[in-house]
Amino acid sequence: MIKVYSIIIFLAILNFSVQAQTIIRLDGSKTSAKALDQQIQQLMQAADVHGLALTVFNKQQPVFKKTFGYKRLDTKAPIRGSTNFYGASLSKAVFAVLVMKLVEEGTLDLDKPLQEYLPKPIYTYTPQTKWHDNFSDLKEDTLYQRITARMCLAHTSGFPNWRWFEEDKKLRVKFVPGTRYSYSGEGLVYLQVVLEKMTGKTLETLMQEKIFRPLGMKNSSYTWQLAFEQDYVLGHKTDGSLYEKDKDNEARSASTLETTLDDYTLFLGAVLQNKLLQPATTREMFSPQIRIRSAAQFGPLSQRETTANDDIELSYGLGWGLLTSPHGRGAFKEGHGDGFQHYSIIFQEQGTGILILSNSDNAESIFKELLEITIGDTYTPWEWENYIPYDQVKE
Repeated sequence: MIKVYSIIIFLAILNFSVQAQTIIRLDGSKTSAKALDQQIQQLMQAADVHGLALTVFNKQQPVFKKTFGYKRLDTKAPIRGSTNFYGASLSKAVFAVLVMKLVEEGTLDLDKPLQEYLPKPIYTYTPQTKWHDNFSDLKEDTLYQRITARMCLAHTSGFPNWRWFEEDKKLRVKFVPGTRYSYSGEGLVYLQVVLEKMTGKTLETLMQEKIFRPLGMKNSSYTWQLAFEQDYVLGHKTDGSLYEKDKDNEARSASTLETTLDDYTLFLGAVLQNKLLQPATTREMFSPQIRIRSAAQFGPLSQRETTANDDIELSYGLGWGLLTSPHGRGAFKEGHGDGFQHYSIIFQEQGTGILILSNSDNAESIFKELLEITIGDTYTPWEWENYIPYDQVKE
């Protein structure tokens, strides 16, 4: 009988969801796990959010970690902490830590033009992937030779977000590198490709060696793995219908991370605790590189200037967006793809943070309120992010 009880207790521990009795917000106010649980479920129901996974950090440690909703609405299969999510642009924050690790090790200089690391022009290499390492369009471009790792991480490389958004689908440098902010997945991928050629190792190998294995992130990869077939979410459209799962992505630093709530919680905890990087390196990663005064991150408003976010000194660091608050600097990274909407922000000085993963196109409509009720974050520029609350009419 004692052995049976021991097994039951062991299984309970395995399935345990971190939930401290008291969660402390940025301003010192408190809430309880029970209250959060109820409020989150109410928000999801009101906004028709189909699935959610969430971790709250206090003093660099997870104090609330729980999953809500379904892997897929049609079967009502529940999400678990080990369930695979497509990470979208959360990929960039993990890649930024990898790059800073290589800087610490002396492999890379943030300010040396990346082309100078290669024995021949990047556009002369034969592509090894379907498209992302094809730089033949840059043959007549001289500006690309100025691009550094710092510019790629700070989104000042001059590359477009993705080449297929260009009218002719060609890659080009659109402004003098380093002079202004313009979000660019292509910039991160360019840095990735140069690193792969420098080190002779793939992105996946570097990630496993420097990030995933050291942290015990056993269910994370920049390519789809057979092991993920056992437990993964599908993205949901606004009406609850399902997207097909994309499983044939080649590894791209900016966008192809597959991960779980458990694994990405380990990653954010490691950043907060300086487990992977020296404190000075983390400070550099979270130091403003370029001030942002665009009215929105994407779309037509990204071309319009505003002072609306001057009070939080909205800027970009190295791989992370940055803001200032009375409680110290916040470093954030979002993720957005068909059926997947994520957000994370950590306040390094206080050790407070949150990770939100969702497999619903409706999720961003509750992010503003989720941030407020969980950690008291009223600083995230939700309008700039286009996180329009579900109960507000879009103008």
